[in-house]
Amino acid sequence: MAVEPTLSTTYSLFAIGITSLIGAVRGIIKKEADLPKVLTFGVPSLIVVFITRSFILPLVPEVIHIAGYSFHQNVLLMILFSFVMVASSLSMIRSAKNGPEVPGGYVKTPIEVIVFQGALVGLVTGLVGAGGGFLIIPALVNFYHLPMRKAVATSLIIISINSFFGVMGDLEKFELFDWELLLGYTGGTVFGIFIGFYLSEKISNKNLKKGFGYMILLVGVYILIKETLLR
Repeated sequence: MAVEPTLSTTYSLFAIGITSLIGAVRGIIKKEADLPKVLTFGVPSLIVVFITRSFILPLVPEVIHIAGYSFHQNVLLMILFSFVMVASSLSMIRSAKNGPEVPGGYVKTPIEVIVFQGALVGLVTGLVGAGGGFLIIPALVNFYHLPMRKAVATSLIIISINSFFGVMGDLEKFELFDWELLLGYTGGTVFGIFIGFYLSEKISNKNLKKGFGYMILLVGVYILIKETLLR
């Protein structure tokens, strides 16, 4: 849509924030969201994203030398992200194919483990500047065996909070907004999430998990090919 890259990031946060907020409210009303996980997993993740973006990432050199080869910081981080996505997707696909689903409420995980894993997801998200539901949902499904609908509703709360924090950090850009373009795009994403709500009611948790796993796999492989073979 020919939006300047830095401004497009703020546009994206705005659109995703509005859309995920609608999904979050729906999840709370339908009692699908796991609110304790929002606190114990989501809050540490958000804090570590901020710390990573503000203090750790600036320490990483722009060009990294490994075994005689030179890699730009962005390329190496995106390759790391692609490996994480592929590993997460394969785990989701395998768990969807093997055995019955374990209700999330019956999986007792020590709170310090949940906090650590939330922080780890925040670290990866902060390093690569991407992630969101692509990392949060697999983590909630793979680590805590939450059903897909519960994992999605929980992740939407975390993503909406994260997005609005990001938008508030870019308040000075509001005067540059093309509101007609932004609201039109946001309207499209809101329309899309309602289509998703409708379809999710028709699809079992097992098939949702498998389908999401294959989607993450395709995105992860695409990123890997783009960063290694298409440059």
